Amino acid sequence: MSAVLRVVLDQVVSPTDADLAMASGELARALVASTPSGCEVAAIVPSGADVAGTVEGAVPGLASLARMPLARRELAASWQLGVAPGVGGGMIHSPTLLAPLVKHDRVHDHDQTVVTLWDLDAWERPAELARGAVTWHKAMLKRAAKHADAVVVPTHAAASRVAELGGFGDRIRVISGAAPAGFRVPTDEVGRRRALTVPDGCVVMSGSSAPSAGLAAGFAAIAAAGADLPVVVLGAPEGDEPAVLDLAAAAGVAQERVHVRGALEDADRAAVLGAAVALVAPSELTAFPWRVVEALAVGVPVVAAESESHREVVLDGGVVGDIAAGLAEVLGSTAAVERYAVLAGDRGRAFSWLGAAERVWQLHADL
Repeated sequence: MSAVLRVVLDQVVSPTDADLAMASGELARALVASTPSGCEVAAIVPSGADVAGTVEGAVPGLASLARMPLARRELAASWQLGVAPGVGGGMIHSPTLLAPLVKHDRVHDHDQTVVTLWDLDAWERPAELARGAVTWHKAMLKRAAKHADAVVVPTHAAASRVAELGGFGDRIRVISGAAPAGFRVPTDEVGRRRALTVPDGCVVMSGSSAPSAGLAAGFAAIAAAGADLPVVVLGAPEGDEPAVLDLAAAAGVAQERVHVRGALEDADRAAVLGAAVALVAPSELTAFPWRVVEALAVGVPVVAAESESHREVVLDGGVVGDIAAGLAEVLGSTAAVERYAVLAGDRGRAFSWLGAAERVWQLHADL
């Protein structure tokens, strides 16, 4: 009889966050690819139209599919209250905080539930989020403190912070994420950038005009470094462009140099990074820096604001600390750009979904 690891794939069916949806799909595919002998991977999903087709198309090789009686929104509310009928026991792994966190017996019934927390936004920037989202995340972490057999976080910096939020003891595990599998600069990068009207030789940042994104500090650092280059801002919410341009102007960066783009598909983001001389990461939040890891994956020099998360992820693959000084150092010469690009590429190889999946399998085996 096979041991079955059931993965909660709500983000694959009903994505609410592009990075979480990517992480859920990539981890599930890697879990299938690295399945130990005598084990299988199955899925737990909310109800919805063509759920089976969507999940099977996104994650081939699943042993089975358990469809819950509720759609994602209702399922999230139900599990927040600890009401999880029809889920059953066994090994359950969630790539997010959404999981049936209820009382179970790991010792005698071999039931275990593991959840994942990629950021601490609900605690570090609650004023920028919807009140319902903040309430839900805090409630689910409380349930995790009571019922989860382990809580996975992407960095040791996050582990230290989460340990302060609940009595988790030794149940916190660190397993990093990665860039999308196969993330690379596409062969049609020039055409993609032309369609996006993104210039070559740019400095890239990611985020919104919200204070926690740090774009104001990023623009100020770019101006202070004397980097007279075009600046591309990725991932700005719809309607946020005027506010982002105002931040640039206030920092002394001419608005005509700034190109604001919204959420882009993987290939388009990679094409933009293909034209970048550096990626600036100005946010100091305790969150997994997805765009930083993508930049490292394609060998783009990274200059990141001082934070424990950045120090841990970037390590020796870029510059962490004073952004203006770091950017001036990286852009000081063609040789410096090339050297930091090599360092970034070397560091980028440390992150992979297959490696993450192998650590997930080991975690459940240890439990």
